[in-house]
Amino acid sequence: MYSNKENVNILTALLVKWGVKQVVVCPGSRNAPIVHNFNECPDIACFPVTDERSAGFFALGLSQVDDTPVAVCVTSGSALLNVAPAVVEAFYQHRKLIVISADRPAAMIGQLQGQTMPQAHALRDFVRKEVCLPEPHDDTERWYCNRLVNEALIEMGRGDGGPVHINVPISEPLFDFSVEALPDDRTITLWESESDVDMFEDMVKRFVKAKRPMILIGQSKLHDVFDKEEKFERLMKYAVVLYEKLGNDDGQPPRFIDEMLIRIEGDEDNYLPDFIIYMGDTFVSNRLKGFLRKCAGVPTVVVNADAEVRDVTTHVTDIVRASVGEAIEMLWPAVVGRKPTAFQRKWEALWNQCLEHCLNFVPPYSQMEAVRQLFINMIDVDCEYHFANSMAVRLGIIYANQYLYVNRGVNGIEGSLSTAVGYALNFDQLVCCTIGDLSFFYDQNALWNNCLTSNLRILLLNNGGGGIFRGLPGLKESAAREKLIAAAHQTTAEGICHENGLRYIAAHNMEELEDGMAELANVDSMVPILLEVFTDPDEDDRVYNEYLYGEKKQMN
Repeated sequence: MYSNKENVNILTALLVKWGVKQVVVCPGSRNAPIVHNFNECPDIACFPVTDERSAGFFALGLSQVDDTPVAVCVTSGSALLNVAPAVVEAFYQHRKLIVISADRPAAMIGQLQGQTMPQAHALRDFVRKEVCLPEPHDDTERWYCNRLVNEALIEMGRGDGGPVHINVPISEPLFDFSVEALPDDRTITLWESESDVDMFEDMVKRFVKAKRPMILIGQSKLHDVFDKEEKFERLMKYAVVLYEKLGNDDGQPPRFIDEMLIRIEGDEDNYLPDFIIYMGDTFVSNRLKGFLRKCAGVPTVVVNADAEVRDVTTHVTDIVRASVGEAIEMLWPAVVGRKPTAFQRKWEALWNQCLEHCLNFVPPYSQMEAVRQLFINMIDVDCEYHFANSMAVRLGIIYANQYLYVNRGVNGIEGSLSTAVGYALNFDQLVCCTIGDLSFFYDQNALWNNCLTSNLRILLLNNGGGGIFRGLPGLKESAAREKLIAAAHQTTAEGICHENGLRYIAAHNMEELEDGMAELANVDSMVPILLEVFTDPDEDDRVYNEYLYGEKKQMN
């Protein structure tokens, strides 16, 4: 039996027809009719998460596995605001996250009622579409309610996709579950024209005529580049292709973007392209963004499925509506049989120097060595990697030879662990989240739910504060750096692990690190495992800078 609230039933019916199979639900009374419906519906699986902030990122992780739409349902009031960080991240990652918030009727807003605030536009700047459903009393209002839900779900799937917000006012009484079946509501399908073939052909012609062509691939969904390794390799043998492992999964060593750019400091003009194709989203490397801003006057084509102006270079000249995969499919036939450009060979020689340096550089015990050991120990293990922001992902892109999941949309500290926990629930092999101490302790509620799976692995890099702040020029002169900005602390994860049923392992030296890594790679564990690596922040900073700048200083 279903709720007697018509807007709730229309919403439920359309979610099913749109193929939404998973909903993360948070506790509350105002959203109880919605949660009841989802639980009654055989086509929907519900996952309870108490902390709304964690729930949003948990849903984000669920959606990342197959790029499927996932809903998160919260009660009225400030509960909605707590999912905002996950919504913002989903917005910049183009993930199909459906935020469903229960609400009081409009007449009660601002009238000193409990758990009541203006909700309809709370996420306005970070969702593709926001709708507030009526409580239908006639056919016109039922049609309007149906249309609003369809409009939101259409916008969710447009182009690369993105989050939407559906607000559902519900009048009392709340708990009448007397309706036998959901309505057979209509769905509205959007059909859009294919990308402009002439625009593609013009882009390809300019690409092959260029003497110094460069392709940039920012963060992309795995399915955009999956099974395109051979075509991608052909492009790389002809032109300069720069990417991080957030944007490709070709099984090749990293591209060492920061390391290459450091080596050419003072000689950048000889490495500037004369034609740029930028596809995908963001890069971790700020040096790359600075390098690209020097390309004034260079024809620059931005490719994205939304045909949006994303002018990272500040010199964009053309926008092409296409996905990363479509662009690769269009470009690679044009370079078959062509010899590498001299420009490509110049960058390839630079990359080989960086690769040799990386292979020969063996860090002492440090966070950098911990990440290197992770990929060494996991080399024969089927594992998907999630990395938190700041130093964790910067170390990850030095050593990763496969795709990395990173909440890089807004680079926030929150939610990386919750995302990995959600991903692990939907994935059969190991899922390892590498995360710094501030990100971990901020998101520790990711472990406070009953959905943890034994395939979850966590590499916690704990050097007692925000290590990335040590690398910011001038900040060391501030007396506030350690305590107030870097948030220095002496917290450990041991108690958190014991409280939530994780196996806890600590490492304070190389021997303990190697032993811990062997345990982290254990695929037969019946519980999740966390390895906490304790390091000295000054040593971490020294080792990282020695790796980046050591040879450059010797060259100078």
